Amino acid sequence: MDETGPPRAAVPLRPGGIRRTDGRPPIGRPSTAVRPLVVLGALVAVFLLLLSARYGYHRDELYFLAAGRHPAWGYPDQGPVTPLLARLLSAVGPDSLVVLRVPSALIAGVVTVLTGVLARDLGAGRGGQLLAAACMAVSGGTLAVGHTLSTTTVDLLVWTLASVLVVRLLAGGDPRWWLAVGAVLGIGLENKWLPAFLAAALVVSLAAVGPRPVFRSPWLWVGAAVALLLWAPNLVWQAAHGWPQLALSRSIAAGGSTSSTPWFLFVPLELLFMSPVLVPIWFTGLWQLLGDARLRPWRAFGVAYLVLAALFLVTGGKPYYLLGMYPVLFAAAGDPVAGWARRSGIRRGLVAAAVVLSLLADSVIVLPVLPVRALAAGPVLAIYPDAGETVGWPAFAQEVAAVYRQAPAGAVLLMANYGEAGAVDRFGPELGLPRAYSGHNGYGLWGPPPDGATGAAVVVGYPEATLRQWFTRCSAAGTVDDGVGVDNQEQGRTVQSCTGQRLPWSRLWPSVVRLG
Repeated sequence: MDETGPPRAAVPLRPGGIRRTDGRPPIGRPSTAVRPLVVLGALVAVFLLLLSARYGYHRDELYFLAAGRHPAWGYPDQGPVTPLLARLLSAVGPDSLVVLRVPSALIAGVVTVLTGVLARDLGAGRGGQLLAAACMAVSGGTLAVGHTLSTTTVDLLVWTLASVLVVRLLAGGDPRWWLAVGAVLGIGLENKWLPAFLAAALVVSLAAVGPRPVFRSPWLWVGAAVALLLWAPNLVWQAAHGWPQLALSRSIAAGGSTSSTPWFLFVPLELLFMSPVLVPIWFTGLWQLLGDARLRPWRAFGVAYLVLAALFLVTGGKPYYLLGMYPVLFAAAGDPVAGWARRSGIRRGLVAAAVVLSLLADSVIVLPVLPVRALAAGPVLAIYPDAGETVGWPAFAQEVAAVYRQAPAGAVLLMANYGEAGAVDRFGPELGLPRAYSGHNGYGLWGPPPDGATGAAVVVGYPEATLRQWFTRCSAAGTVDDGVGVDNQEQGRTVQSCTGQRLPWSRLWPSVVRLG
């Protein structure tokens, strides 16, 4: 685009193109850099797969495996999609961490390609498409969620697919595609509830800055009905169980999650999460969406980003909640930044350096690039604590097994959180351990041990004052040591051997169950 001076007005022509009303030629639909984008996406997926098994399971992955063995339309902290995916993958590759993480790597690659497609639809040429896709590919958020299986991984794909469809609809696409938007959002809502915030923010933003005629299309409202219909099974489950998802959300907002952060750190962590060196690029995209007349049909996306950022800031949301907005921001930045870079070798070097530095720095921080002992000694855990949650689970299960062998026969295994319980359930069978129990989130719903148990338990993670309320005697019988000095939640925890249970499990269980 080499026109000088902004156009007076623009209206949609077709996906990827805009017809001007000032008499000048329309901005045509650029060609898509199909092969380079596919190659880039494939490289991202292969890179992530090569690193997928270097450390170990994340605590959430252990939980998803356990949840997949208890199929339901909902859980206190999520919908059924990711646990179902974990169950299918464990059937394909039993006990294979690489197989479990294949979808995550593929999703990261697909999101990379779709970011380039978004850039094309917003008017970027081949260079802008590749730049936008590369920025999304090397950002810390994409690499982090592409490494482990999580609800956020699926959520990123849902937001990106929905954005592609809405961008084309706002450019004059066939309104029947609102049905596809509804289907994508509905499936996403069966994974987690964040797509509802995307939909609400876009509705508010479209009402504020347009194009408002979209609200006159009956297909939009049919698409909304499709989303609600697909979401309904999870909503029914939540209602039947007292809306635990809402209680959990309040707990997270109050700091009851290991990844909760104070509100004043939201913006700094957001900048860090998406790579500091890439901030000028995605901020350019935000600026373009809000101010460039050529992007006026899609201004609602820029406003939606601001609405969501403000909402998550004041409600105690986590920085990664905004991850799904960045494909659009990078896409909007692709053409102007690529055009700026073409003007001199120095500028091209600066843009290339930003992409390369982001890849190097983010890979070291969010991926298992370093030797695990270097992880323990360096600053990575202070920046990205989740890295530590992928280390030490086999050693944890082995220590629990050592104490269990010395405990009274038939002792119950009671773990304080779902990561610990998931580790026992994953590694315990080969160590001769029975299933684990926990009151944490989904584990709490799966019920207490039978009342006919022996009254003995091997317990991890509960304070001694609480244990004295449940048992007449508890003694320290072991200490968790991952063997590499990684300071995560479990490192150094005492494994207690308890006897003399004061009440049957059915009566104790309400005091064991917790959300967080």
